[in-house]
Amino acid sequence: MVKTRLKAGFSIGGSIRPRLAYLLNVRYTVTMNETNKAVLRMTAPSWAELLLGQLTSMVDLMMVGSLGAWAIAGVGLSVQPKFLLMAMFIALNTGTTALVSRFKGMDDREAARRVLRQAVLLKLAAGVAFAVVGYIFSPWLIAFMGPEDDLAYQAGVTYLQIQMLGFPVLAVTGAATAALRGAGNTRAAMVYNLVANAVSLIGNVLLIEGRFGFPRMEVAGASLATVIGQCAAFAMALVILLRGRNYVFLRRGDSWKPDKEIMLRMARVGFPAMVEQFIIRAGFILYFKVVASLGTIALATHQICMSVFALSFINGEAFGIAAASLMGQSLGAGRPDMALRYAKSARRMGMVVSLCIGVIFFFCGRHIIWLYNDDPSIIGMGTEIFRIMAVIMPFQGSSVIVSGALRGAGDTRATSLIMLVSVLIVRPLAAYLLVFLVPWGLMGAWAAILADQLLRSGLTLIRLNRGKWKFIKV
Repeated sequence: MVKTRLKAGFSIGGSIRPRLAYLLNVRYTVTMNETNKAVLRMTAPSWAELLLGQLTSMVDLMMVGSLGAWAIAGVGLSVQPKFLLMAMFIALNTGTTALVSRFKGMDDREAARRVLRQAVLLKLAAGVAFAVVGYIFSPWLIAFMGPEDDLAYQAGVTYLQIQMLGFPVLAVTGAATAALRGAGNTRAAMVYNLVANAVSLIGNVLLIEGRFGFPRMEVAGASLATVIGQCAAFAMALVILLRGRNYVFLRRGDSWKPDKEIMLRMARVGFPAMVEQFIIRAGFILYFKVVASLGTIALATHQICMSVFALSFINGEAFGIAAASLMGQSLGAGRPDMALRYAKSARRMGMVVSLCIGVIFFFCGRHIIWLYNDDPSIIGMGTEIFRIMAVIMPFQGSSVIVSGALRGAGDTRATSLIMLVSVLIVRPLAAYLLVFLVPWGLMGAWAAILADQLLRSGLTLIRLNRGKWKFIKV
């Protein structure tokens, strides 16, 4: 085990022993118990936030599903175009988290606050620009996804256009969340995102079918409810930052002039992450077009399964957020040995949770699908896919967690290259071969996801163990 001196101001999960080690000028060795506690302390709020957020999204789709398979398919058509437009937001979030965590590890609070302000400026400008572009080109984007049904097409256009209205506030809230997480505060984001989910759920009840005097808006109501929830999260995030009680905060008199140095450092980390996001979305779109060609019933079944499958992603993302923040802080404090311990601890615990979720999926798939739609074709097809999902779960969890850890270390180029191979090449190519040439239909499309995740989990773990991320400057 590597032993190095710990820099001032850095602690492991709140323990005072590292600080005492520094004051006494002695070396401190991280224990497994401290490592696990630190990871769990930071993961728990993110896990609760993301889990409840995904459950809310699942309930949204269940409510939309009551309108028919066309409505589920319509919402599914809008997902990848929306995330494609959000690629720059996600990239800036990566750069923000990496820089803030490094500066916290170095105990440079003013620099961390400058990162927050620059992130807000960049995200606001990008949010407005992409909202306009997305709204205008929504019909073309949905048509490109290859809908087989005119009702599904119209629902997709309506849903996506309303989502564009909330892009600016979604972008700025994302900047606040990334900065707070980089500083180790995952609870604040949990609070305002849970409120957003509650507001969105209430809006769905009122607007989808038109209850308590509200108009019946169907798919448009579901999208509008989501935007209203995003506005609620933005308002709460702004209040939290203005209170000044967190490591990063906003106050009157702060300079909002563009900071070239900070922006360049964010771009150094964020640009490869942006490329990665475009690669991911391009790959997902190619993959989705293969699925959409199977018809509305298959597309609706796929969307239901993806909605539930996202539980594995949010589990990995929650542990990945903790790994990213703790790795960045450790590297800022000059402790790469601690960074690796945090990453491995997060991966280990995240995979255990993924395995447990996978067991539930394997045995309870039929009952879960019934909550969305009672069409026998959808239930039969979906039950088989749930069994494949159960196998994918641990590999998905591992790849997401380790990728998050590498991004926290600033190693975004490696994750981009891995995504290029697995998502843009392996997944769509395997899907085409297994869907049309074998042919396995929708089952083949999910077998392609399994192939993608097996490859991705292996490559990310190899990259982590090689340790080149220890020498990357952000």
